[in-house]
Amino acid sequence: MAFTSTHSTGITFPNPFRAIWNGLIMLAEANPRMKAIEKLNNTTDEELAERGLERADVVRHIFRDRLYI
Repeated sequence: MAFTSTHSTGITFPNPFRAIWNGLIMLAEANPRMKAIEKLNNTTDEELAERGLERADVVRHIFRDRLYI
C-alpha cells in the first residue's frame, strides 16, 4: 500500500499574467471586426463567391482599411 502526502502552505496567489491574457482575449473577441470575420467564416463557399470573396481572403477583406496587403 502506498501513501501520498502533499504539503500546502494554504497561500494561493492569483496568476496575474493569466488574468491579463484572458482580458486581452476578451477585448479581441469583442472587436466588431472579429465578429465580422466569424460571420463570414460561418457562411458557405457559395455565399462568399456571391460576394466576390474566397475563404482565404476573409481577413484581408475585413482589415482592408487597416492593412496594406
